[in-house]
Amino acid sequence: MKPFLDENFLLNNKTAQQFYHQYAAPMPIIDYHCHLPPQQIAADMQFGNITQAWLYGDHYKWRAMRTNGVDERYITGNASDWEKFEKWAETVPYTLRNPLYHWTHLELQRYFDVYELLNAESAKRIYEECNEKLRTPQYSVRNLLRKMNVKLVCTTDDPVDDLAFHQQLRKEGFEIPVLPAFRPDAAMNVADVTTFNNYVAKLEKSANTSIHNYNGYLEALKKRHDYFAENGCSVSDHGLEKIDAEDYTENEIKSIFDKIRSGRQLDEKEVLKFRSAMLITFAGWDHEKGWVQQYHLGAIRNNNSRMMQQLGADTGWDSIGDSPQARSLAKFLNTLDKGDKLTKTILYNLNPADNEVMATMTGNFNDGTIPGKIQWGSAWWFLDQKEGMTRQLNALSNMGLLSRFVGMLTDSRSFLSFPRHEYFRRLLCNIFGEEIESGELPDDMEWTGKIIQDICFNNAKQYFNWDSMIEDKVLNGETLQEV
Repeated sequence: MKPFLDENFLLNNKTAQQFYHQYAAPMPIIDYHCHLPPQQIAADMQFGNITQAWLYGDHYKWRAMRTNGVDERYITGNASDWEKFEKWAETVPYTLRNPLYHWTHLELQRYFDVYELLNAESAKRIYEECNEKLRTPQYSVRNLLRKMNVKLVCTTDDPVDDLAFHQQLRKEGFEIPVLPAFRPDAAMNVADVTTFNNYVAKLEKSANTSIHNYNGYLEALKKRHDYFAENGCSVSDHGLEKIDAEDYTENEIKSIFDKIRSGRQLDEKEVLKFRSAMLITFAGWDHEKGWVQQYHLGAIRNNNSRMMQQLGADTGWDSIGDSPQARSLAKFLNTLDKGDKLTKTILYNLNPADNEVMATMTGNFNDGTIPGKIQWGSAWWFLDQKEGMTRQLNALSNMGLLSRFVGMLTDSRSFLSFPRHEYFRRLLCNIFGEEIESGELPDDMEWTGKIIQDICFNNAKQYFNWDSMIEDKVLNGETLQEV
C-alpha cells in the first residue's frame, strides 16, 4: 500500500518521479493571475491564526462545509475563529476524493510541516501548532511568498483602484514584483442602471474628470488604462459568462450610454451591443500597449439570490454555465485580427464541454509572430483538480502545442494556495512519464525535462515579457539561478 501524500504523490512511475524531482520541483513560480490583496503584501501582514489565513474568503471550503451541513454561523458568521476551524476540521474527512482533501494536507505539509491528517480529533493540536508558527516573522505574507519560491505576482484590480499598494511595494524595492492587472468588468456592467451609474461616479473621481457622454466615458477609462500601464501593468483580465460580439454602430453606443445615464433600463439587445463595443475598445487599447489579455469564460455567478442579498458576491454561489461560446468568440477574435488589433490572448473555459472548442479556437489565430500567441489557459476554478487539469493537458496536447503552454496559476485569494502549482507539476510530469515508459514518447530525459521546465516557468516569463523583472532579483542573498 502506497503512503498518502509522500514525496512521489501523483507520480506513478520512475520516469515521472525523476522529471518532477529533478526538473519541475526546483522551478520558481510566476503567479500571473490571482486575487491576492495587495494591501496585505504591502503591510507584510501576519495572520492572527490559521482560520484567518485559510478560511476567510475561501468559498471552495465554504461550499464544502455547507454541503456537510455546517451552519452559516461557522462559515461567514460570527462564530469564533477556533469554532470555524473546528467545523472545517470536522468537514475535511468528508471531502475524500474532492481536491480540497489533497490541497488541505499539501498546505499543512508545505507551509507548516504538519503531516498529521486533519480531522475532529487532531483539530486542536494542528490549530495551535499552525498558530504558533503564524505568530513568527517567518510567516508574514511576504515570507509565505518567499517560502514557495514565488518570483512574481499579478493581482486583479478594477480600473478605479488607485494602485497605492503596488506603488508602495515598488518604492520599497520588494524583490517579488507585485503587478496590477486591469479588470474592467464593472465598466461593462450595464444590465443594472443604478449599479452602472454608481460606477461612473467612482470612475469620475479616480480619473479626476466629469463624464457627460460616451466619449467622455471612454476618455476617463483610457486615462485609467494609461495609469495602470504607468504602474507596471501589462495584463488585462475579464470574467464573463461569454464573449459578446453583437454588431453595433458608434451612434448606437452613444445613444445607449445616454439612455442609461438618464436612469432608464436598457433592453437585452442594448446591453449586448454596449458590452460588445467595450470589449473591442479594451482589446484595442491592450494591443496598442502590447499587453496580454485574458478572458475567463463560462461561469454563472450569484445563482442564489437570497444568499447573494445576505452575503454579497464571491461567497460561494457560482457554478459552471452552459452558454454557447464558439461562434461569438470566433467573431470577436476575427474582428480584432482583421483590424490588426489582436494582442497576446489567454482563453479560459469553465465548462469542460468547451475544452476542445478552446483548444482548437487558439489555433485559428496563432499567426507565427511569436510562439503560442493565443493560449488556452490552465484548467480554471471548478476544473483545477486532478481530472480537470489532466483533461486540459491532454486536449491541448492533441490539438495544440503543450510545449508552448504558459502553465499554472493560483486564481486564489489565499497566500496558502501555492501548492496548487506543485499539484499541477506532478500531474504534468506523470503524463510525460507514463508515455515514455509505455514507449509512446522517446526516452529523452534532457529534452522532455526542458519542456517541463518551460511549462512550469520559462514560457510564462517570456510570454509576459517579464524576463528583466525576474532574472536578477535577489532572494535571501542569492541570485535566482535558472534551473
